Amino acid sequence: MAKEIPDCPVEMTLQLIGDKWKVLIIRDLLSGTKRFGELKKSVNGISQKVLTSHLRAMESCDLVSRKVYPEVPPRVEYTLTETGYSLAPILDSMTAWGTQYKERYLLERI
Repeated sequence: MAKEIPDCPVEMTLQLIGDKWKVLIIRDLLSGTKRFGELKKSVNGISQKVLTSHLRAMESCDLVSRKVYPEVPPRVEYTLTETGYSLAPILDSMTAWGTQYKERYLLERI
């Protein structure tokens, strides 16, 4: 059964990237193509099972593309699609907001 598409654009966005891990995967892929092991190391705290699950989900939503090279051992690389790269301004805004919040929060605690 197909997933229902929400009417609300914010809800749609959250449905696609609302999980903390997905946002961090996108963050790390914005700098370019990565292998599974590189993502596993850079997304601190994520399990192999969760990373695999999220990459598959993101691939099915056309946020990430997966390329398998016919080598032994197999080499698999992940890259953001055009749709995935279009999320960059959202992550840039989150970075700016998080930086401002952190600075205010730290200043209030001094």
